[in-house]
This record gives sequence, C-alpha cells and structure tokens, in this order.
Amino acid sequence: MVNVHALVATGVSCDGHREILGLDVASAEDGAGWLAFLRGLVARGLSGLQLVISDAHAGLVAAIGSALPGAAWQRCRTHYLRNLLTKVPKSAQPHVATQVRTIFDQADADAVHAQYDRVVDALESRFREAAAHLEAARADLLAFTSYPREIWR
Repeated sequence: MVNVHALVATGVSCDGHREILGLDVASAEDGAGWLAFLRGLVARGLSGLQLVISDAHAGLVAAIGSALPGAAWQRCRTHYLRNLLTKVPKSAQPHVATQVRTIFDQADADAVHAQYDRVVDALESRFREAAAHLEAARADLLAFTSYPREIWR
C-alpha cells in the first residue's frame, strides 16, 4: 500500500452541468503538486475560469492565484463549516450548522450579506470564538455573490 493523494478538478458550466476536468495522483498534497496540476489543466486548454472554490490549503490557494490569474477564489463552505464547528460544543454543532447554511439559501446577494450579519450576531452572544471565526471568513465564503444568482448552484 502506498500513501498518495488524488488531485481532482471539477468544472461547472454556466448551465450548471458538472464534469471532471482533471485527475492526477501525487505523493504529497502541497503547493508544488497543485501548481503542476493546475498548469497542466491550463496547458490542456482550460480557460475562462471565473471562480475557483477549494479548501483553504495555503499551497492550493497560492497555486490557484499563480496558475489561474483573473479567477476569483472562494473557500469551500463544506470544508469551512467543519472547521467552524470545532469552535462550538458538540451539542451545539447541529444548530450552528443549520444557522450557517441559511446564509447560502438567500434569494440575492444583499440577502446573503444581511443573513451573514444576522448569523454572526446570533453566534456572538453564545459562541464568541465561532462568531469571530465566521466574521474573519466573510470574504472567503461570499465570493459567489458577485455572480448571477442563476449560477450559484
């Protein structure tokens, strides 16, 4: 058995169809591996990217910025939520997760930002550390609001 990492890029077209853009196996999930992977996608013709959503791994984020200039970056909300929930007691995690998910269930960008404020405020009274964590992640989580509602999915 060999410990390896699968690097996968999935694309979503403007009409909402998803497809695998690339898959590679690397011995380490580091910035150099991600940079080579992304450059390979570009060399094969990947272009026109507007938004990249990924985990906040520092090497990956740096590779995205280097290999995909002009594309906005957003932190994956599923990965983020896992990190956030470590800041609250286990018994409160389902409630906090539900509150955070309401942020992304809004009709337009203004409503998303307003709901984000409400969730941060609600967390502030009981879970200060979680509220601060969520506030600090605002720009990383809300990049999608710069795009038409029709493609938010």
